[in-house]
Amino acid sequence: MVEKAYDKAAVITQLNKILETELAGVVRYTHYSLMVFGYGRIPIVGWLRGQATESLTHAHQAGELVTQLEGHPSLAIGPLLETHKHDISDILKESLDHEEAALTLYKELFGLVEGSSIMLEEYARQMIAKEELHIGEVSKMLRVPG
Repeated sequence: MVEKAYDKAAVITQLNKILETELAGVVRYTHYSLMVFGYGRIPIVGWLRGQATESLTHAHQAGELVTQLEGHPSLAIGPLLETHKHDISDILKESLDHEEAALTLYKELFGLVEGSSIMLEEYARQMIAKEELHIGEVSKMLRVPG
């Protein structure tokens, strides 16, 4: 089977966008974890800190792929939103927006490498699945019980 070539520069650019977005997730989720107050604080803070740690892992993975492709990892951090709304529902809605943006980036990466690189295609698939799972988790947390 002959694989089609992919645009390496475009893939590196996309991976750097992912790296920047995941680094923004580290900052965002860390900030959110510091701003949670009230009776339900402990489990929510734990979840947010777990998300920050996972975002850092995702940033490492994207950066490693950039260098594997002989690119230079970005030093930038994606957009950081500060609405000064720190109600848990506001934090979760902002988290949902962040997860959806990350999902879009991974889907775009998949489109760039589909049929061209099994490794990059599988990486994109795995990350799409993780982001879809996160979106589902946050959506469930935003649902009103009953």
